[in-house]
Amino acid sequence: MQQPISAPTLPFARLALCSLLPLAMFVSAHAQAQDDCERGALDANYCDANGDMVADRPADESEWANPDTLIFAYTPVEDPAIYSDIWQPFIDHLAEVTERDVRFFAVQSNAAQVEAMRSGRLHIAGFSTGPTPFAVNLAGAVPFALMGSDDGQFGYTLQVYTHVDSGINEMEDLKGKRVAHTSPTSNSGNQAPRALFPELGVVPDEDYEVVYSGSHDQSMLGVVAQDYDAAPVASEVVDRMAARGLYDEEDVKIIFESDRFPTTSYNYAHNLHPDLVEKIEEAFFSFDFAGTELGEEFEGVEKFIPINYQDNWKVIRTIQAANGVSYTQEDLE
Repeated sequence: MQQPISAPTLPFARLALCSLLPLAMFVSAHAQAQDDCERGALDANYCDANGDMVADRPADESEWANPDTLIFAYTPVEDPAIYSDIWQPFIDHLAEVTERDVRFFAVQSNAAQVEAMRSGRLHIAGFSTGPTPFAVNLAGAVPFALMGSDDGQFGYTLQVYTHVDSGINEMEDLKGKRVAHTSPTSNSGNQAPRALFPELGVVPDEDYEVVYSGSHDQSMLGVVAQDYDAAPVASEVVDRMAARGLYDEEDVKIIFESDRFPTTSYNYAHNLHPDLVEKIEEAFFSFDFAGTELGEEFEGVEKFIPINYQDNWKVIRTIQAANGVSYTQEDLE
């Protein structure tokens, strides 16, 4: 079998083109024929006859995608090249089970990742918690798995970090400060803080200045460098950063931690052939993290566990609704 090609050799320009085009250009020819179907919050390209809140597979079998080469993308991170190597054991396993060439696509933003799946150029993807509903509604993504432990536990918390010398000891001390949020669509990096912080005595954009850093990694490093006074971040991200020695844990302190949220969702495109979907799910649920770079990177994770969007993303949809979020291109960007 041909070996999977790493991110640097991927025809990136062709894939990246989709991130530069407006989403309207990707509307499929059959969309008008679906005007009368049930779809809930889904884009006009999709139908949801069974009410599970994700796009149905097209009724016309000629529209089922069954590519010889599968494109896989993980959520945007600070150093995509590192994650290309970390994911390689899984990429190899996915290629073996599906009997396809599998290529890792290093995405630069949540919007680019969503648009790539909507355009049909991305088949399997890990979407961050907050962007997952955008991927579901705008791109026809179908969440089916999360990383978890053998006992079925999964998730992460929102943590608020500040420098040990900042003089900030509780949430109300953030008033008048400069606080790094990650991106507008991020759950722990923006949406959850806007929904939860007012009950803690501080309102983002009113009591403190919000500065978007672009990622959890950049928020955390900015706190360490004292470029920001504080930052809400995802616990799983900062744990991995600490494990790689990217910052000294003694330089920072936590002033708040939330209840647990679901972590990155793993999705397939709604129009994939059902036989291919079966093989993709088999690859995920049979992968053994033990002894792999992926297992070392995601400490405490032992397997992929099955989930469904309707149930497992209810808390996230509630947070986003509290923030007035609409699943549109404008809100995604």
